[in-house]
Amino acid sequence: MQELKIPITKPLFDKNEEKALQEVLRSGWLVQGPRVAEFEDKFKNFTGSRHAIATSSCTTALHLSLLAAGVGPGDEVLIPSFTFIATANAVEYTGARPLLIDIDLETFNIDVKKLRAYLEIHTPDSGFRPRCIIPVSLFGLCANMKAINEIAADYGLVVIEDAACALGAERDNHHAGTEALAGCFSFHPRKAITTGEGGMVITEDDRFAQRVRKMRDHGASKTDLERHLKDGGSLLPEFNTLGFNFRMTDLQGALGSQQMDKADAIIHSRREAAARYDRLLRDVLEVVPPMNPEGYRHSYQSYVCLYKAHPRTLVDPEAIEWPLIHLWNKKRNQIMGSVEESGISVRQGTHAIHTLGYYKEKYGFEDYDFPMSYIADRLSITLPLYYEITDQEQLRIVNSLRTFSEVDV
Repeated sequence: MQELKIPITKPLFDKNEEKALQEVLRSGWLVQGPRVAEFEDKFKNFTGSRHAIATSSCTTALHLSLLAAGVGPGDEVLIPSFTFIATANAVEYTGARPLLIDIDLETFNIDVKKLRAYLEIHTPDSGFRPRCIIPVSLFGLCANMKAINEIAADYGLVVIEDAACALGAERDNHHAGTEALAGCFSFHPRKAITTGEGGMVITEDDRFAQRVRKMRDHGASKTDLERHLKDGGSLLPEFNTLGFNFRMTDLQGALGSQQMDKADAIIHSRREAAARYDRLLRDVLEVVPPMNPEGYRHSYQSYVCLYKAHPRTLVDPEAIEWPLIHLWNKKRNQIMGSVEESGISVRQGTHAIHTLGYYKEKYGFEDYDFPMSYIADRLSITLPLYYEITDQEQLRIVNSLRTFSEVDV
């Protein structure tokens, strides 16, 4: 009997989501409206933020946040070089330039020492125009926001956190996204909760929130819901700001509201599954499990390991044996292909931005310019993780990984 396919992830839906979608369809209000507002309220309460503004995706959330912070043509925005392409793309949309900083291979997040070192050398006097830092809390582990905010204060930079993966993640009891001017979240199906597509901006800043709300809705002075709830709603709003159609639909808002009711249970389940992986991988010496530093609470949007690459042995880029990295990359790819053929979905972690065609060609990057990001790109393996994953499935996954790791290239 053939074993069932194990997906990389899957969302948790039940009759509550189905009922909520039916109610929206029957109401006749499909665009941004009362269900989106309900979702926003639940999200800001969950994260402990003052404002939550729903958008069509995390990419548009980042785009709006940059514009609302005043980032534009000629500005430069510092981002980690190992992140999903949307982080860099959002900067490009504004006309600003993304400046890449290498990562700490242990956490997969921006290396704060390299961030400070870069800023010490590249000053405004040398023609450098830094305006903003976008740390990414990758895979569900918060970036080192304490150090990043100290650096930002020293250089007068705005901080916008890409928390796409980080719902439920905490650093010293601060929820992801709350230690920056804005935090931006994703509800893509790979995330802990999903609205299909969708994003959210959280912030404590009233004026910033007002700018984001207007810009997501074509720059309108009032939303359709505000007009509906007040006298004079038959008159169209004023448009004094250039905006975009980055609204979330009420169908997505209804899904998000129901998903938020499950968020605690989903994240708790992911943490338990991650702890099981940690135990099961102890004797798989070829695989390095993800790190969870003291003072942080990983939410495990993804469980991302490294094949062969023990971060503490790769701290000196000058001493890296690149032929060995290439050999390990070949073996990593072989392992992933074999695991996939056995009916288990796996993925690499994410991209090293500087190796992707658009950025490599436009900015003239070489593969080894950001060595830790390159290694993370070439040697990361993401294992399946979702709410209903069973002990037996995880054992099968680790056994498959162990078996194919022992096969020679």
